[in-house]
Amino acid sequence: MNISKGVGCAKVNIEVIHQLINEVKAENIMIPEIVIEKGALQQITSYVKSKKFTKLVLVVDENTKNVAGQALKRLLENEKNLVTTVELKPNQHGQVIANEETLVQLLVEMPNETHVILAVGSGTIHDVVRFVSFKMNIPFISVPTAASVDGFTSKGAPLIFKGFKETIQTASPLAVFADISVLKIAPREMTAAGFGDMIGKYTSLLDWKISHLIANEPYNKLAAKLTKKSLEACVKYVHQIAAHEDEGLKILMQSLIESGLVMLVLDFSRPASGSEHHLSHYWEMELLKNEEKQLLHGAKVGVASAIIVDLYKQFVANFDINHASSNYIHIEHIRDHWPKMKQMINELPNGDNIRSLLKEVGGPATSKELNISDQLVRDSLNEAYHLRDRCTGLLLINQFKKHNINIPI
Repeated sequence: MNISKGVGCAKVNIEVIHQLINEVKAENIMIPEIVIEKGALQQITSYVKSKKFTKLVLVVDENTKNVAGQALKRLLENEKNLVTTVELKPNQHGQVIANEETLVQLLVEMPNETHVILAVGSGTIHDVVRFVSFKMNIPFISVPTAASVDGFTSKGAPLIFKGFKETIQTASPLAVFADISVLKIAPREMTAAGFGDMIGKYTSLLDWKISHLIANEPYNKLAAKLTKKSLEACVKYVHQIAAHEDEGLKILMQSLIESGLVMLVLDFSRPASGSEHHLSHYWEMELLKNEEKQLLHGAKVGVASAIIVDLYKQFVANFDINHASSNYIHIEHIRDHWPKMKQMINELPNGDNIRSLLKEVGGPATSKELNISDQLVRDSLNEAYHLRDRCTGLLLINQFKKHNINIPI
């Protein structure tokens, strides 16, 4: 097996991840073993054997059961393992949602004697599994079926409780086996969603730096550098990602995993989640409230990132800091760092550039293409900053707007 503490064929930058671990003194963090290559699915059997796991649970939905779950079950049973499959039930729209009902289903159907859980799917299945894994103290293995989100290696589980989204820090996987042959047959919109999740790093990294300058929130240069490098790799290989070429899918999955590893080490999501995620979560909760079909997380994040970039650029072009009231939150720090903030915002690609990248990979580029109404976009720009207690550009803009400053929201 070509596994050596996260190396594999993917070239995930484990050396830098360990450097980050040393910087933040997170020695208790276990880096998952990672394989990103063709045939990764077949390598799971020897990994499971090496860990002496024999009682296994595969968690799937109807689609992931067909593309990988059944084949994986045969491989594992051929090695005399006892394998139970739990197929998560969809809602009225045919979608599995990470809510109370789904969590209870997995908890109830989980055999008492389980050595390891295998999450076979994309983001939602992983969120459900990592929560149950944590609560039942059973390790889990990540088996992505699409390069769709950056949460495969993180501890954060975004879950829906009573219609509200809440991210809970739970468990990270023992290992990740991402089979390029499986990723290649994933629907194009799933790959585009993973690309959109990475594109969101343009605004999340900016918001993280703003929060550090303005509100003195913790910041780590190495973590930001690694996340930015992963983002830039996706943009550089956009053509190969759009074409579902092996190299493009490897780069995208590697970048998503590296982003998740940074969150795992830091034990928070700031490098990868800013105002763009607040908009996405706001839209999701509105769709849930109205019992409408859910949208892919990364698709929402990519579109929201373009909206936020345009808003921030309009803001710095129109706002006169010299006439800002002394009543504003963090106003002295804002004055001190205003030139730096303007520079960082102006250096971002504009919204049209981001939308062009999203279109190239086959994802939605505008809120209209997501069927998100203009009114919902306006509401989210005015209210979504309440969802997390974080200093972001969106929070600052809203406080200025409330003091009758002409902000284009």
